[in-house]
Amino acid sequence: MDARPTAAPIELHAFMGLADLFRERGWGNPHFLPLTAEAMPGPALLDMLEIPAARVEVLFVNRKAVAVAHATIRPGDRVALVPPGVPGPHRFLLGFKNA
Repeated sequence: MDARPTAAPIELHAFMGLADLFRERGWGNPHFLPLTAEAMPGPALLDMLEIPAARVEVLFVNRKAVAVAHATIRPGDRVALVPPGVPGPHRFLLGFKNA
């Protein structure tokens, strides 16, 4: 039996201006991205996607708000990219009021 990890796509969702970026690139929303690494830090994901870190304030990884620098993405995860500029009350409801 082969013990190597298999590639499993991550499901990427983009909000606000990042959704426009996905459309410009011809990506769906969600966009499915194969991930063969066992785990990938948030900044590395943004590098892979060629999205500047300044355009993403927070990631949701499997529905939990995480600062990009502290995020770890694994094959099969659901990831949402949220840009800066989310209004105050929504920040609280989404769980990243202190981000």
